Amino acid sequence: MKDLIRIGVLLLSMASTAAYGASYCGELTNAYGPFDYRKAEFAPNLRLVEMAHFTPDVEKLIKGNAGTLGGDLDYTLRAFPNHPRALASMARYALRSKTIRVPGLKYSFECYFDRAIRFRPDDSAVRMIYGVYLSKRGRTDDALIQLLEAVNLQPDNGAINYNLGLVYLEKKDYENARLYAEKAASLDFPLQGLKTKLAEAGKWEDQDKK
Repeated sequence: MKDLIRIGVLLLSMASTAAYGASYCGELTNAYGPFDYRKAEFAPNLRLVEMAHFTPDVEKLIKGNAGTLGGDLDYTLRAFPNHPRALASMARYALRSKTIRVPGLKYSFECYFDRAIRFRPDDSAVRMIYGVYLSKRGRTDDALIQLLEAVNLQPDNGAINYNLGLVYLEKKDYENARLYAEKAASLDFPLQGLKTKLAEAGKWEDQDKK
């Protein structure tokens, strides 16, 4: 059954990004990279890229370093498509912008998530960041697809379980929202917002009071 669910989620995920792909978001081949952010062997490459293109000011979306802010994020994510902090910065940039693309970006904001998933479809961090971004865009069904795949990839990650619970809460699926809230709590995830919202909706009862 778990294998069938996983296959179903993967097919939905593929369908959700069908509008993008290489024809719209470009091939992954790059003059420098692409490198897997998770691999220690690429740590020297990562240091070089971050020193030049992903400085604290770039990460905080204050200003660019080697060029425009968009250009530095673009360079970072073409070299390391699954760089989680750079993707999180890209998501924040997209949410505060009123366009799908800004100067310096070679592709649309969302393309960088498409490219990260095509590069490393097994990276749960990419799926989680994309899912949270989609949720903030009000695209809860698409967010659910990404976060379900993330939790399949890494079931014992507290942050993933917590964010999945938040999306279920947005959909008023209180049963699943509580299920993932309890899972996040069991993994010692520190945030209490999901539990508080469930309690306000009358859908949470502390285990020790049962």
